[in-house]
Amino acid sequence: MTLTSVELIPRDPETLLRDAQEVSAVFPDAQMINIPDLLRFPLRSWEAAALIRPVFPRVVPHIRAIDIAPDAPLPGAEDEGLREVLVVQGDPPSDLKHRTYPNTTESIITRYRREAPHLTVYAAFDPYRRAPYQEMEAIARKKDAGAAGLFTQPVFDMRMLDLCMNWLHGENVFWGISPVVGPKSRSYWETTNHVIFPPDFEPTMEANIAFARQMMQAVASAGGNTYLMPLRVNLARYLTPLRKE
Repeated sequence: MTLTSVELIPRDPETLLRDAQEVSAVFPDAQMINIPDLLRFPLRSWEAAALIRPVFPRVVPHIRAIDIAPDAPLPGAEDEGLREVLVVQGDPPSDLKHRTYPNTTESIITRYRREAPHLTVYAAFDPYRRAPYQEMEAIARKKDAGAAGLFTQPVFDMRMLDLCMNWLHGENVFWGISPVVGPKSRSYWETTNHVIFPPDFEPTMEANIAFARQMMQAVASAGGNTYLMPLRVNLARYLTPLRKE
């Protein structure tokens, strides 16, 4: 069975709950929610996971490795209802008062496997940030540390998807899909995440929905999973057309 997750931003408890309820209503294909940990909002991802569990029992909070002090408890480890976490390295904070630590993703995955073995731990895969051989070496280290699966950065090109599916053949992967609507959204992905869009890419809602359908079908045919990242778009407008017939 292939799975579909939807990524929701934890802006505040009220908005997050409303978004989770809307996803449940307009997109019943979603079996889970994943939640990034964003320092510009006070609500932490693992707190958000507990908050929306009555709506979506399966929630995967993102955990920033560089935020965890060596002697601090692992986020979410004591939450009896939590079953899965996604460990990411974490971008350096813009607020210099926010303390970070020289952890690697692998060291925090190792800690979760040792201190919270009941949790399934996922790691991140990014085909854009560095040479493929370097990314695949990093994936091997994360798997050795105990990662049971991967969440990818969004992919915007079917040819890139085909390449990455070959690189990650046999792995448990959630393939990221995100709408890019308008020049500002496209510029964000190009400058922040170093994405190279294909020459025929169209930053319109209609084109993004068509691409999401195509990518979801390709991933499902290969037995993989997807997660949708509906940033800066109306949830119902984007998700409703993606429901299975």
